[in-house]
Amino acid sequence: MADKPVRADKASAVDELTEHFRGSAATVLTEYRGLTVKELTELRRSLGSEAKYTVAKNTLAKRAATDAGIEGLDTLFTGPTALAFVKGDVVEAAKGLRAFAKAHPVLVIKGGVFEGKALTADEVNKLADLESREVLLAKLAGAMKGNLTKAAGLFQAPLAQVARLGAALQEKREKEGSAEA
Repeated sequence: MADKPVRADKASAVDELTEHFRGSAATVLTEYRGLTVKELTELRRSLGSEAKYTVAKNTLAKRAATDAGIEGLDTLFTGPTALAFVKGDVVEAAKGLRAFAKAHPVLVIKGGVFEGKALTADEVNKLADLESREVLLAKLAGAMKGNLTKAAGLFQAPLAQVARLGAALQEKREKEGSAEA
């Protein structure tokens, strides 16, 4: 199917989709059957500015994925398909899609692609279970700060021991000096 010639008007659509596939950190495929235009607009807004949600013909989207070098999505291009191209935080977009799907059960997450690897619907939901990038970075910074504090304490301990040893030796000499006198 990817070897069939494409009409000029469809070629530009394939090129645009190919660029979205290449420029995205992740892409999530959904089935939107039963959603109203208002609900689709609400979904687009809930994904934020870092994600683009677009409806595409399966044949064009499949060709674009192939042109972008993405494999493993062919079985997902059935029924009415919409693609969420995520350029920003993948976890936040996955959470937004999952929350919208809970509120609107007609939205079905089919799967997707993340870092060139095809994902099942369950794996997309696992991404949604992760904490956001900001939370993970804050936890990492806290852990690093704690380790640096411990390291500073360890580096100061030998110096403190040397100082206490010096004070003890000085005391001993003073006692010995006063005992001799």
